[in-house]
Amino acid sequence: MKYVKILSVAALLLVSLAVSADALPGFRYEDATKFRIINKGWDNTSEPYTRLPQAYMDSCRKDQKWLYDHSSGIAVRFATDSKRIAAQWNLKNNFHMQHMAMTGIKGTDLYRLNEETGKWEYVNTARPQEKNFKADSIQSKLYVDHMDGEMHEYMIYLPLYDGINWLQIGVDSTAQLIQPQVDNPRSMGKIVIYGTSIQQGGCASRTGMVPTAMIQRDFNLECVNLATSGQARMDFYIAEAMASIEDAICYVLDPVPNCTKDRCDTATYDFVKILRTLRPEVPIIMVDGLMYPYTRHDSYHAEYLPQKNECFRRGFDEHVAENPKGMYYMTHEGQTGPDMEGTVDGIHLTDYGFRAYADLLEIHIKEALDDTDVDYDVEPAYNIVRKKTLWERLVDFIKGY
Repeated sequence: MKYVKILSVAALLLVSLAVSADALPGFRYEDATKFRIINKGWDNTSEPYTRLPQAYMDSCRKDQKWLYDHSSGIAVRFATDSKRIAAQWNLKNNFHMQHMAMTGIKGTDLYRLNEETGKWEYVNTARPQEKNFKADSIQSKLYVDHMDGEMHEYMIYLPLYDGINWLQIGVDSTAQLIQPQVDNPRSMGKIVIYGTSIQQGGCASRTGMVPTAMIQRDFNLECVNLATSGQARMDFYIAEAMASIEDAICYVLDPVPNCTKDRCDTATYDFVKILRTLRPEVPIIMVDGLMYPYTRHDSYHAEYLPQKNECFRRGFDEHVAENPKGMYYMTHEGQTGPDMEGTVDGIHLTDYGFRAYADLLEIHIKEALDDTDVDYDVEPAYNIVRKKTLWERLVDFIKGY
């Protein structure tokens, strides 16, 4: 009997479509690649949940390549009338961080589309099992039970700081599990975000709280996450890769925290020039590096971080001087929340900080898309997060008379 079980596990490791010994009973599992994979820039990656094509992966530094193998921001869309939904997925790495929940690093989130409002509603998180944190582990989770048995639209967000070899969706054995019937997010263009650990998702408590996922849900547009923790150094081949995303409709550049002052000074203009040359029709939003809360007390960083931002802004100003069309800039004000309480460690954002960051960025994305013919959705209430200055309050007061 033990011999048979060992053979079954071995077969699972060789054939990703097989059902694991840990699969929940009474479910039918189907491979997620049969359905719509969203928030990817390319279809020709070497593996389904890798974020960069192999041609560009070959140019990456070792640590950078490892990070692009993470599935941050990627999600799977499907529809089912099952009364229960489960998932199992095969993690690639044994990776931990002291300041980030494992539900964000290795977990998965289930969302359901509200048919009346057209908005996505969070359902549940699949918590990875501690005993299986090791590399090549298989995780299983029942998200929800006792549903109405009607056909609904769903979405599963994948791990932020780990990669997966495969994902299987579990439904009742007699239920339908089909392609999504609603075009949400719209299949009409992608917002592409390049940045650091913050944009990759450090340190979201769960996978649906990465800012690219929030923006995707709010705008009803795919949002491609090309952020890499500690590795966003404005490498020119990344700009070339971004330009090769055929249906890109907006670029967001937020690499300053990973760059030195010299790198901001010497690389910014040329990095942006690649995008403007290869894709002149796509608007670009450049983002200040965060002013971390501790800079209010740390005199060195209070001086150095603004200097990096000044160099980055200078590259923006040079392009605006050449041609202002399609160029937008977001300052650091309010990125960690209006009270600067939105970090877990003085640098990386909590869910509260991510919501504040996404809210601010959405103001600029909306402005950029308004100058194009792209149709989108956005929640107006999300665009009021920055504290008004004394002058702005005075202007509002005068207007009220």
